Amino acid sequence: MDSFKTGSDALFILMGAIMVLAMHAGFAFLELGTVRKKNQVNALVKILVDFAVSTIAYFFIGYSIAYGVNFFSGAEVLAQKNGYELVKFFFLLTFAAAIPAIVSGGIAERAKFNPQLIATFLLVGFIYPFFEGITWNQHYGIQAWIKELTGEEFHDFAGSIVVHAMGGWIALPAILLLGARRGRYTKDGNVSAHPPSNIPFLALGAWILAVGWFGFNVMSAQTIDKISGLVALNSLMAMVGGTLSAWLIGKNDPGFSYNGPLAGLVAVCAGSDLMHPLGSLIVGLVAGALFVYTFTLAQNRWKIDDVLGVWPLHGLCGLWGGIAAGIFGTTALGGLGGISLAGQLIGSFLGVSIALVGGFVVYGLLKLVMGIRLSQEEEFDGADLSIHRISSTPDRESNW
Repeated sequence: MDSFKTGSDALFILMGAIMVLAMHAGFAFLELGTVRKKNQVNALVKILVDFAVSTIAYFFIGYSIAYGVNFFSGAEVLAQKNGYELVKFFFLLTFAAAIPAIVSGGIAERAKFNPQLIATFLLVGFIYPFFEGITWNQHYGIQAWIKELTGEEFHDFAGSIVVHAMGGWIALPAILLLGARRGRYTKDGNVSAHPPSNIPFLALGAWILAVGWFGFNVMSAQTIDKISGLVALNSLMAMVGGTLSAWLIGKNDPGFSYNGPLAGLVAVCAGSDLMHPLGSLIVGLVAGALFVYTFTLAQNRWKIDDVLGVWPLHGLCGLWGGIAAGIFGTTALGGLGGISLAGQLIGSFLGVSIALVGGFVVYGLLKLVMGIRLSQEEEFDGADLSIHRISSTPDRESNW
């Protein structure tokens, strides 16, 4: 029975890893559909190569920082317990690689390629696992301190703060340091619209992300005996809530309609194992509204040119999710309890602070040392031709 249990656990978390790996295709198509046509190839290549760089950074550095585990052993050691520790790494890697995938959407259309790969290595190798280790592996005694102070540890079941808020708040400094796309904001204060280039691809990306999210959340249990249908239903209700509020407040705009479910899913991650489904529905409804309002404010009033709205979607909705877990996870509101609002506030804002500092340091240094923005001519031509030397739909065959 022990061998059956370990084999089942390995298969369980492997399926989760594959589902979250598929979400990276969702990131790619969501970005591809949102950016202008001249930057579609760049979106596809960037997400793939970022994932490869993330794997190297997390395998050799990040995973050791977060969990004190490395893989410098013989195959006979690594294969123990049906290779469970290996597929656990694979699963957690797909989470870590979401950080540059999130950032990618915010800095689209004007960021240099190679500096972003360096940023990916530093973020996944050092910044992300530092907070991951604090939250999920008891590093530096911070969780014990929060428990002593508030009565409960900071709770983030599937990464509203550890993954999404970290990604969104790391992206914000990168977006600010890059500056807006040329022509986006005119001198007289007007905003030049850059509509999505391909709504079907945008929708496809959102659907892939939404489906994969059930692996992201449910498989965060990490062993099959801890699987909970509550997590699945809470994820579903938050997804639906986010969709409806974003569709309604966004006045039937397809971009808002398809980012709404993602806002709800971002927010439900932290407390999906504790909340009542009705609480998750409310969390999703608030998240969808929060995304629409803050995206519109950031773009039109604050002049923050966040192309995919990753700071509102992941940063702010992730922060809401971390806090909401401390509200709707309580027994008074139908949750399972074992959570403290004060603890959630401390842990959530700690994650945001680390992300902001890390983002400013990494992108600030890169901007100082090698530059992070395409030239005016390269940006005008588009990243596809400037970086990859081909457009997504070449008008004619090459002449040899």
